[in-house]
Amino acid sequence: NDNTNNPEAEVKVGNRSALDMLRRQRSPKFDSEGFIMSPAGRVASMNDFGNFRSNQNLLDSASDVSDDLLGDSLLGPQDIAVLLQAGLTSAIKGSTVVQLNQRMLLDLMASQPASFAIGVLAELGADGPRQLANALMALCDLDQGSFKEAHCIDIHALLEMWLPGLKIPRRDDYLAGGRWARQSFYDAIYGVAISILDLSETYIGLKLRIQQVRHHNERDPLPVPMELVSDLNDQPTSQLMSTIKEAVTKISVADDLAQTAFDDLRSSGRSTKDSDLCTTACQAYKEAFAACAQVISIDKLAFQSDWLKAFFRRNYDALMVKSIYDNIVDDVDQVRVWMEALRRGSMGNTQTQPDPFFICPEEQNEQDLIDGVIDALFFDKKELEYIKNDPLVRMLIGNDPGHYNFTIITAMGVITEGKQGTELHTAIERLEKERGVATIRADTGTARSIDYNANKIEEAVNIAVELKRPYGLVGYSQGCANEMNFEAMMISGTPDQQKVITGDY
Repeated sequence: NDNTNNPEAEVKVGNRSALDMLRRQRSPKFDSEGFIMSPAGRVASMNDFGNFRSNQNLLDSASDVSDDLLGDSLLGPQDIAVLLQAGLTSAIKGSTVVQLNQRMLLDLMASQPASFAIGVLAELGADGPRQLANALMALCDLDQGSFKEAHCIDIHALLEMWLPGLKIPRRDDYLAGGRWARQSFYDAIYGVAISILDLSETYIGLKLRIQQVRHHNERDPLPVPMELVSDLNDQPTSQLMSTIKEAVTKISVADDLAQTAFDDLRSSGRSTKDSDLCTTACQAYKEAFAACAQVISIDKLAFQSDWLKAFFRRNYDALMVKSIYDNIVDDVDQVRVWMEALRRGSMGNTQTQPDPFFICPEEQNEQDLIDGVIDALFFDKKELEYIKNDPLVRMLIGNDPGHYNFTIITAMGVITEGKQGTELHTAIERLEKERGVATIRADTGTARSIDYNANKIEEAVNIAVELKRPYGLVGYSQGCANEMNFEAMMISGTPDQQKVITGDY
C-alpha cells in the first residue's frame, strides 16, 4: 500500500464512512478489481430515469412468467413493506443509518420486476387505501440528506416507472402558487392509492394462491346433507335415517304436548312453572334437542336440512324471547325502560307518561308479557303471528343451570377499543358469574382491515385453544365480517390453523 507511510492518507481513509464507500461504488467511474454493479445499484444511481423502462424490459425479458410475478429476492414484498414502514415512521429519519437502509430497500425493489414493487406498495396498503396514501406521502418526502444531490433519487419518477399510466402528485403543485393549489393534495394521493390497490389484484391473487389451501374448486358440487344425496354410491346409512326419523317424531310429540300446555295456560292464567303440562312438554323438547344433536354427530351437514334448520330457528326465536323476558322480570340493567320505549314506539304512542306494562311486570300475566315482548321485537306481521302461536316459544325453556366449559371470543364493530373495550361488560360479567363462561376480547382495531382484525381474532382464539376450552365467536357490524374472514383464513390455512377451526386441538 503506497499510503502506509502517509499519515494524512491514513486519516482520510479512516474517516471514510460506509455511506462514502457506497457512493464510491455507485459512481460510474468506480471500477475496483472488476467490480460489477448490480441492477439495484444501476437503477439507484441512474440520472436518466427515462432509460429505466428499457433497462427493466431487458431484465424482464430474460425471466419467465413466474420470475415476473415472484422475482428472485430472498425478502418478499411483505418483508420489504414492513422494513420500509419502520423507516418511514422512525423518529430518526435524518439518521444516515435509516437513510441507507431505505436506499438499500429501494435498490432491492428496483432490481426486481415492476410487479414486485407493486406488491410492496400493496402490502403497505394492507389496511386500505388511506394507509397506503399516508405511506406514499411519507415515501415521496423521504429524507435523503445524507446523500449528495447527484446521488438522490427522484422518488416520484421511480414510483411512476413502477406504476405505468399513473402520475404521482407532487406536494409543491398543491401549495399556494402551484398549478393545483385549489385542489386537495391528499385527495390526489388517495386516488393514486386506490389505483395501486387495483393494480395489485394480480399480486394479491397469487399470494392467496400460494398461501391458502383450497379444499374444493368452483366445479365441485355443493355439499348437501346425506339424507338428500342422489348418488347411489353415497347413500345415507340406516343408522342416520332411523336417527332422523326419531328426531322428527320427538319434535312433533313435543309440539303437541306444548300446544296442549299452552291452551291450558291461556284458560287457567297460570305460569309455566306452576303447570305440570308445561313440565312434561319441556322434558319432551329436551329429548328432541338430544335427538337432533345425535343426528348432527352422524352427519355434520344435517344442519342444512329444512326440518332441522326450521327447528333451530324456532329455538333461536324462543331463546331470544326467553332472555328478554327474564331480564324484564329480574330488572336487569335498563331493560324495562328500553322495552317500554320500544313498545310505545312500535305502537306509535308518543305519550310521556310511562306505561306500567314493562315497568311493572309483576302486575302482568306471564303469557301477556310474552305477547308484549313479541309485539315490541318483531315488525313483520306474518312472522309476529307465527312466533306468537309457536308453543316452543311459550314454554320459556332456558339452558340448564350450572357452569359450562365454554369460552366466548368477542369481536366488536368498526368502532372499538379492542381488548380494552367495555362493550357488553355487564352482560359478560353476569355470564361468567352465573354460567362460568369466560370471555376473551379480540384486540381488533377501529377502521382496520378485515385481514388485520382476523389475525387479532386468531390471537384471541389461540388463548382459548391453549386452555383446551371450546369456543364460540360473538360480534356485530364489522365484527361479523372479521369473524367470517377469520374462519376462512383458518379453513384455508396451515394444518394447525385448520385444527383450530375444526376443534381437533
